[in-house]
Amino acid sequence: MQAAGYIKGRPVSLTILDYGLFRVHANGRVIGICGFLIRTDAQECILIDTGFPAKYAEDTGAATQEDRLYEFGEVLDCRPHHMPAAQLALAGVQPADITLHILTHSHIDHIGGLHDFPQAPILMAAVERALPKPLYWGGVQPLDWPERDYLLVDGDIHLGPGLDMLLVPGHAPGQLALRLDLPETGTVLLTSDAISRPDEIAEAFAGSWDEAQAVASGARLMALADRDRAFVIYGHCPQQWPGLRKAPDSYG
Repeated sequence: MQAAGYIKGRPVSLTILDYGLFRVHANGRVIGICGFLIRTDAQECILIDTGFPAKYAEDTGAATQEDRLYEFGEVLDCRPHHMPAAQLALAGVQPADITLHILTHSHIDHIGGLHDFPQAPILMAAVERALPKPLYWGGVQPLDWPERDYLLVDGDIHLGPGLDMLLVPGHAPGQLALRLDLPETGTVLLTSDAISRPDEIAEAFAGSWDEAQAVASGARLMALADRDRAFVIYGHCPQQWPGLRKAPDSYG
């Protein structure tokens, strides 16, 4: 399927979905896990990322052991109300209303609901869809790719009016970011994990899958943000997370 021009309407709202909290062992950093809902004036509902798998809300300890996630960090808060369907319900949207599912990259905290929206095509980077399985985390790869219509991108695309998808590898091979124009808020740049927090820039994105690519992608995104005077929402910024509007509130 062709990704460019797939969305027909203009964005009218952006809702941040709260998928819980995670602590990284290496630095003690506590980060919010987020997804997004974009609604357009053509009644389209675009879901971006789906948080941790549902098993973490059912039994966090057992899921952590099964995935060996304790080697990396600790899921601090992931309960049923942090699951995509519950977060969407806060915004008045049902799972069946989702018209497009965007996967920014296939790490564990972005891919939990990969199989949960069968009616919606999945937009993602071709380089990650070409992998035998989603990245998940470390050497743990329990998920398979679902049978879906896929919109695969290998570069930047104009997804629809006021909506651009950017390929910004570095954190992951197929990392995506999104630029959108809202009627009141103006331009918003969703960096996802291409820039998880501003300090990553000064740290030269140490520990990324490809640090050189991450540095280049980060510089490119910040240049775009400066050019457009964009409101930047970072992927996992502890300082920014508490002050962001979350479902049922939204940016318009």
